[in-house]
Amino acid sequence: MSNSPHLAITEFIGVYDADSTLIGEISYWIGARLGRTHCSLCDLTHGLFTVKSEWKECQRSLGVPFLTFHRNDAPGDVINFVEGKYPIVLARTEQGLSVVLTGEDLDRLNGSVSLFVEALKSYSSHT
Repeated sequence: MSNSPHLAITEFIGVYDADSTLIGEISYWIGARLGRTHCSLCDLTHGLFTVKSEWKECQRSLGVPFLTFHRNDAPGDVINFVEGKYPIVLARTEQGLSVVLTGEDLDRLNGSVSLFVEALKSYSSHT
């Protein structure tokens, strides 16, 4: 039994390896289709044109909000914390931010929303 207090996660934060501008969105979409651009977090949350319905359903099951941002619209504390390492998933607690899944971790999920949610819930149960 641990003597450390349980830190409640107040939110998960995902940051895509893409920009939110119209040009950024179009460039990413074309680059992804041509195999020149890749964002494993995008693969988990989005289909060809829209957010995956499977992700929407699973997102509701997390018990805390899951916020998503792009490289160019994430809050300052998030941008400073990740130091340009995108895509990434973070957790926010009263102690601050922590890394939940790196880009490499997200790649290993191979686009599986169920494995993604399982990883988030596993992290939640161990903080």
